[in-house]
Amino acid sequence: MPRLKEKYFQEVRPSLVERFTYSNTLQAPRLEKVVINMGVGEAKENSKILDAALKDLSLIAGQRPIITRAKKSVASFKIREGMSIGCKVTLRGARMYYFLDKLFNIALPRVRDFRGVSPKSFDGRGNYTLGLREQLIFPEINYDQVEKVRGMDIVIVTTAKSDEEARELLRGLGMPFRPA
Repeated sequence: MPRLKEKYFQEVRPSLVERFTYSNTLQAPRLEKVVINMGVGEAKENSKILDAALKDLSLIAGQRPIITRAKKSVASFKIREGMSIGCKVTLRGARMYYFLDKLFNIALPRVRDFRGVSPKSFDGRGNYTLGLREQLIFPEINYDQVEKVRGMDIVIVTTAKSDEEARELLRGLGMPFRPA
């Protein structure tokens, strides 16, 4: 069992049940999935760039990403419907816990001038969105083989009903929030 999942069942869930006075332990919020999205705008001119992004994302997530395509044609962005514009991967179960453990304890502390993540990036439904500017903070990425620094969006989806519940869940799991 992943270390973070064990921590959830041993420490985090009991403290959430106590703090929010749930009548049943199954009412306590839990992690549902983590979606990592990498938008690659330059992919419309050169498909090789998308291959590099796919490789980076598969190394980071430990799972093969899918290619995201444009839903509509947008003339100002010079894209047509169906063009490849990025890649994403959805993590659930053990892979999700391993990824979050790596993100909280290894990757985020490697960000330059890191003081913690914003406690305001919740969406009102208990989901947290985090934007990263570079993929180099992950230990799997070899600095010498990177052609271009790419950012990514990480969405942590929880079963929490409110932002406060989700914040306590993520804080209990070790998310390094910036002091408010």
